[in-house]
Amino acid sequence: MLESLRSALRITELRNKILFTLFMIFIFRLGAHVPVPGVNADKFAELVRSGLIFGFFDVISGGALKNFSVFAMSITPYINASIIMQLLTVVIPHLERLSKEGEEGRKKITQYTRYFTVLLAFIQGLGMVIGVKGSLYNPSIWSYLVVAITITAGTTFLMWIGEQITEKGIGNGISLLIFAGIVSRVPSGAVSIYQYLDAKTINIFSIILLVVIGALVIAGIVAVQEGQRRIPVQYAKRVVGRRVYGGQSTHLPLRVNQAGVIPVIFASSLMMFPESLAQWFAGSNISMMYVKYFGWGTALHTIAYALLIIGFTYFYTAVIMNPVDVADNIKKYGGFIPGLRPGRPTAEYISRVMSKVTLAGAVFLALIAILPNFVLVATRIPNIYFGGTALLIVVGVALDTMKQVESHLLMRSYQGFIK
Repeated sequence: MLESLRSALRITELRNKILFTLFMIFIFRLGAHVPVPGVNADKFAELVRSGLIFGFFDVISGGALKNFSVFAMSITPYINASIIMQLLTVVIPHLERLSKEGEEGRKKITQYTRYFTVLLAFIQGLGMVIGVKGSLYNPSIWSYLVVAITITAGTTFLMWIGEQITEKGIGNGISLLIFAGIVSRVPSGAVSIYQYLDAKTINIFSIILLVVIGALVIAGIVAVQEGQRRIPVQYAKRVVGRRVYGGQSTHLPLRVNQAGVIPVIFASSLMMFPESLAQWFAGSNISMMYVKYFGWGTALHTIAYALLIIGFTYFYTAVIMNPVDVADNIKKYGGFIPGLRPGRPTAEYISRVMSKVTLAGAVFLALIAILPNFVLVATRIPNIYFGGTALLIVVGVALDTMKQVESHLLMRSYQGFIK
C-alpha cells in the first residue's frame, strides 16, 4: 500500500487529485468547528453524551454534532435522500425511465436528489432544533428557523464538497467525508480511554481485549467486503462476417456484501426518529415508557435494529441488482450458465444464489451494527462509539479508495504490446 502511495505521488495528475481531496477534507474539518449562532453548545454536548445513537452520528459527523456546528447533520440527509430516490426508481415509472436513459437521465435523477436533500435536511434540522430547544439561548420561532436554515446550508455545502471530490479528486466524495469524520474522532477516543485508565475506571486487560476485538472485526470486514460467489458463465462462439467472437469462459461475481454500509446508516436514521420524538415529549409517561423498553441499547431496540438492517440489505440489493436484467444481458451476448437454459431458469438460479449470499452479508452487517452493545459489556469501557459500524465504513472506504488509486496507476504504467 505504501509503495502504491509513493508511486501515486510521482504522477502529476494523480498527485493533484489527492491534494485536492485532502484540501476539501480540510475544509470539512474546519467547518466542523464553526458554531451555529444562538445555540449553547455545552448543553447540547451533554445531550449527545447521554445517548449512544447521538454518539454514533457524532462520530460520523466528526464531532460536528456535539459542537452543534454548521455541519451538525453531516451528510446524512443526502445519504437518506439518495437511498429513498433509488427505492422510488423502482416504484415510479418516470424515474425508472430516467434511470434507463443513460447519462442525461442520471443527471436528472441527481438533480432531484439534491432538491430532496435540501428539503429533508430542513425538516430534519427543524426537528432537531425543536427537540433540543433547551439548548437555545432564546427559544422562539425565528431562532428555530435561523438554526434550521444554517445547518441545512451546512449539509448542502457538504453535498457540494462530496460531489467535487468525486469529480475532481480521488474516491467517492460522500464516503470520504464520512471516513474523515470517523478517523478524526480516533485521537479524542484514545485520550478518553487513557483518562479512564488513569482514573482506574478500567484496567489494561480491558484495553487489550478491545484491541483484539477490533483486530478480529477488521479481519472479518475485509473478508466479507472482498468475498464473492462466482457463478461460471460460458459464451458460445459467434461468427460475424469473417470474424469469430466469444467461446470463452468467465464468471458472474456476486459480492457477499452487495449493499455496503447503506442499510446500517438508513436503519440508524429510522431508529433515531422515534427517539427524537420521545425527547420532544420528555417527562411524559409515553416518553419514559419508550426510553425504558425501547431506548437505545435495550433488547427490543437491538432486535428491531438488526431486523431493519437485514430487511434493508435484501431490499437494497434487489434494487441495485435485478436477476432478470442480469440474465437478459447474459442471453443477449450469447452467454449461458452451464446446465441451465438462458432466460427465466437463469434468472431464478441467480436469484436463489443471491438470496443465500445476501443472507450472510445481511447477518454480518446486523452483527457489526449491534457490536458496541456487546463490547461495552465485555470491556466495561463506557461510551464506545467507534464500534463495528465505524470500522466497517473506515475499512470499506479505505479499500475502495486504494483500488481506485491502483487502477489509475495501472492505467498509467500499462505499456501494452508495443514498448
